[in-house]
Amino acid sequence: MKKFAFILSAALLLGGCSQNTKEKADAESKPAQTEKTETESLTPKANNSYQPNPQVTDDRTLTKIGQTYRDDKGQATLKAIKQINKTYKQGPVELTIKDIKLIHLRPDYGMIDYFHVLTHREEFDFVKISAKIKNTSSKPVNYAPVALLKTNTDKTFDWEKDIYLERLEGKLPGNSDKSGNLGFIVNPEENESADNVKWIEITTSDVFNQSKQKINDSKKIKLSF
Repeated sequence: MKKFAFILSAALLLGGCSQNTKEKADAESKPAQTEKTETESLTPKANNSYQPNPQVTDDRTLTKIGQTYRDDKGQATLKAIKQINKTYKQGPVELTIKDIKLIHLRPDYGMIDYFHVLTHREEFDFVKISAKIKNTSSKPVNYAPVALLKTNTDKTFDWEKDIYLERLEGKLPGNSDKSGNLGFIVNPEENESADNVKWIEITTSDVFNQSKQKINDSKKIKLSF
C-alpha cells in the first residue's frame, strides 16, 4: 500500500510539472500585445481581392487631404480626393468610376528609373482614377476606359502615359469585369505645378466587337475635385 501511494504521488507531481511546463511554453509562444500606433492604424488591411501595384505606392488608406503613407515603393501624400461612384454605359460596357485622387508621390530610389520615361523629376503629382469595367453581353469586346485624359490646365495625356499598367484596356470577355487603377503624371516638367488642377476630362475608347468593328462611340466624362 505504501509503495502504491508513493507511485501515485510521484505521478501527480510529474503531471503537475508537465502542465506547468506546457502553460509556460504556451505563454512564451503567444505574441506580445503591443499598443497600436497611429502609423500602424494607417497600414492597409489584408484584402484578398487587392493586388499591390508593382510600381506605385499603395494609397488605399489616404482618404483625407494631407495624409501620407509610405511603403517600399515610395511615399504618397493626398492633395485632393473626390468620391464619384457613378456608372457610365456604352452599349454592352459599363464603366464605374469609384473615385479620383490627386497624389504627390516621392518614389523610392529603386523606382526612379521606372518613372524617368515620363519625367525626370524626383517627385511629382499624379491623378489617379479607380475604375471597374463590365461587359454585360455574352460576346467579347475591346475597350479602354481612358484613351485620353485632359486637365483644366490644358494638359493632355494618352493611355500610353498610364503609370499603373494594370491592363484595364484591351479585350474583355463576355459577362466579365475588371477592376483597377489608372494614373497620369500631371506635372512632368520641372517648372510645372499641379496645384491648379481642379478637374479632369477623360475620353474613353470606342467599343469594338471581336471582329474589330465599332459597335459604340467613345464617351467624354468630366470629373471635378
